[in-house]
Amino acid sequence: MLFAVLIALALAYTYPVRVYLDQQADIERMEASQADQRRRIEDLSAEAAKWQDPAYIESQARERFFMGKPGETLLVVLSDPEGAAKDAGRGAKPAAPKAPDPWYDTLWSSVQAANADK
Repeated sequence: MLFAVLIALALAYTYPVRVYLDQQADIERMEASQADQRRRIEDLSAEAAKWQDPAYIESQARERFFMGKPGETLLVVLSDPEGAAKDAGRGAKPAAPKAPDPWYDTLWSSVQAANADK
């Protein structure tokens, strides 16, 4: 009889213990999320502080918009070999023609499209 009572008590406490552990996991997850948000806020605050400095604004204008001071000669280096070959008068290497899709892929895509319309 005592054994049955102990089992009944153990079964009665399993649900509250599970809920408690779930709540603890939620709390840990929310605290981690809050720490990430605080870190993000600190990063954005540091970035905003940089934009208060005129020298930083000038460097960003030079990098992003290719702006220069009067009298400077700007040089933009492109790393596009196909575009460079086209600009130099030589055509880029012709690409191999694309093989057509197999018939079963075409059939399956039409079946999927018909199913999506429903």
